[in-house]
Amino acid sequence: MRKKNAGALFMDFEISPDDRIGGATPRARARAKAPAKSKAKAKPAKGQRVEPGFTAYQDYDYDDAPVAPQRGRGKAPKAKKPSRGRREKKPFSVWRLFGRLFYWGATLAIIAGLAGVGVIYYYWMQMPSVTTWAVPERAPNIRVVASDGQLISNRGKSGGEAVSLHELPAYVPASFVAIEDRRFYEHFGIDVVGLASVALESIQAGDITRGASTITQQVAKNLFLTPKQDLERKVQEGLLAVWLEHNYTKDQILELYINRVNFGHEKYGLEAAAQFYFGKSARNLSLGEAAILAGSLQAPSRLNPRGNVERVQARQKLVLNAMAKEGYITDAEASAATIDPGQTVRTKVVGAESYVADWVEGLVTAYVGDIKQDVIVYTTINWDLQKEAEFLIKEAVTTEGPKAGFSQGALVAIDADGAVRAVVGGADYAQSQYNRAVTSRRQPGSAFKPFVYMAAMEAGYTPDTVAQDAPINIDGWAPQNADGKFMGEITLRQGLAYSRNTISAQLAALLGPAKVVEAAQRMGISSPLMAVPSIALGTQEVSLLELTAGYAPFANGGNGVIANVITRIESADGKVLYDAVPAGPGQVVSPLVVGEMNDMLSTALEIGTGKRASLNGWQIGGKTGTSQKARDALFVGYTNRMVTGVWLGNDDDKPTKLAGGTVPTQIWSDFMAKAHAGLPPSNLPDINSAAVPADILTGNDPIADMANGGFAPDGTLPAEGAMPMDPQPTQQQPAEAQPRTARNIGDLLTDLFGG
Repeated sequence: MRKKNAGALFMDFEISPDDRIGGATPRARARAKAPAKSKAKAKPAKGQRVEPGFTAYQDYDYDDAPVAPQRGRGKAPKAKKPSRGRREKKPFSVWRLFGRLFYWGATLAIIAGLAGVGVIYYYWMQMPSVTTWAVPERAPNIRVVASDGQLISNRGKSGGEAVSLHELPAYVPASFVAIEDRRFYEHFGIDVVGLASVALESIQAGDITRGASTITQQVAKNLFLTPKQDLERKVQEGLLAVWLEHNYTKDQILELYINRVNFGHEKYGLEAAAQFYFGKSARNLSLGEAAILAGSLQAPSRLNPRGNVERVQARQKLVLNAMAKEGYITDAEASAATIDPGQTVRTKVVGAESYVADWVEGLVTAYVGDIKQDVIVYTTINWDLQKEAEFLIKEAVTTEGPKAGFSQGALVAIDADGAVRAVVGGADYAQSQYNRAVTSRRQPGSAFKPFVYMAAMEAGYTPDTVAQDAPINIDGWAPQNADGKFMGEITLRQGLAYSRNTISAQLAALLGPAKVVEAAQRMGISSPLMAVPSIALGTQEVSLLELTAGYAPFANGGNGVIANVITRIESADGKVLYDAVPAGPGQVVSPLVVGEMNDMLSTALEIGTGKRASLNGWQIGGKTGTSQKARDALFVGYTNRMVTGVWLGNDDDKPTKLAGGTVPTQIWSDFMAKAHAGLPPSNLPDINSAAVPADILTGNDPIADMANGGFAPDGTLPAEGAMPMDPQPTQQQPAEAQPRTARNIGDLLTDLFGG
């Protein structure tokens, strides 16, 4: 229908919902059936402004648009206006949930991976340049061996030499792989499978159940890093492990591991552990022993072979079962190698040879300087004699010690040329490593008197010189004999044999203490000695080693010796670093005096304080020694082949019930019998075999000097009013025509120092 209005042509038409594209919606059809709306307009309230606009926009029918209420039919509830972009809710689906979890998991993994890379990069930057990385050198080992090649001990920071895999039985390295890193030959340094397994176990247990470090990581930690546990160290450990795997073969890494790891008791490396715990090379370990050592690495301080037996057994069984599971051994072999319940783990008892090894270790640097490679030190020690000496000292301390009140002992045996054959520094090295033979210094007592008498022989006296064993006072000092008695007129031979303190004191006073000091030092005493009157009684402290060496010139005819224990030092590849050559101070006492001293010191063992000493068929000499309050009991004796010194006492200086002529003398006799077994007996150098130098017969005579108003040998004038006896003639004669005669010094000494 057309209309004209105000000169314009308009077309009125209506579009029904059905005319729209897609047709009318259901809601629109419903509205079409509803009664028509009133087109009356509501009146605005009074005073309300009427705004121009479209008033019927609510009648437009959109799918989600609200429907305007119809007038006169009541007010319809107001519909909610939909949010912009709101999606239609989809039903629940397991696959949809899985997809979302995967999405977020992947997202988190990527984020964590990026963070991990960042952490790794950060700590990588904190490390030195990779071009500077190198496996640090292993601490050098000092292998100490006896004269016959028997291993005495290993010394150095590692405590043992390095061993290669091809030197070991196959089950030895297999035991470490089976218990420490069963996928060792499969991973690249970090065991991802193992890490995941440990993570699951720890989550289930609610705590960390076990470690997940590979053998390579442990090598990296031991070689390069500190023991601290933190993120930085773990990251660097992983980086170093990958580097090790890239630069070394698996076998090389495993060798590094077994030669560097700590097995407890400061023993680093398999060889050190095998020698220390089982007294054998790692090359000779049994399957059961290898399993014990491999199992100890979990807690070396508690699970080492000397630890709790039950724990060690349980750990060993675990290792053996792991080896069987991995196919390295059979179940039957694992069962056979397991320690029986209740059976103790047999480990090596540390012996007295360790005193030797400690001593040698301290000497090596003096011979060749700082050690930068493994070395082998060959010594003069006789292994059989070393073990015999150890047995005798330990037995004496165990059986006689409680009764006689001593708890320690020491022994030194040297050849007449100074080569040390045995050293025992204490009754039990495991309990005390203090070396009482080499390091300790004690009063030798009367064992020092031979140096006093030697100085007297050099001054012109003889073993037959007569002296008075009587009370004496030397500037207020009145020495007494051990038995509190006096024997009267006796010879110097008797005075030394019966160890009369008054005679020794008189000789030292007459000669001068400085002369005694000089004689002792010339014979080999290196400890500081004070020139005081009491030196005559052995009050100055010396070591058993130097005291024993000081007797050697009596055994060899007068040549001084330097006690030596090292003959050669070689590198591991055979290069000679040190080779001993004969050396010493040469002739330190005349053969004539040696003969006189052997005469007196043999008498001391025949009738004197050392008469319990015996050695079938051999001429022997020696001297007992007992310090004040019997705190030290000693005996030093010799043949023309060997000199041996024995000491017994207490570390805390408590008095004993000993004398030098008792237990020490018996130990000496037993040891020397072993040392001389099978050798033809022989005699000591004597006066008849010595040429008598003319200067000894015609030189300065101290008694003649004093008789003529001269100075005494110590540089002092004779006591005022003293009337020395007439000296013997000293005119020169051919040496072979004038025998040395005894001089009576008793009256002279009495006049000089009072009676």
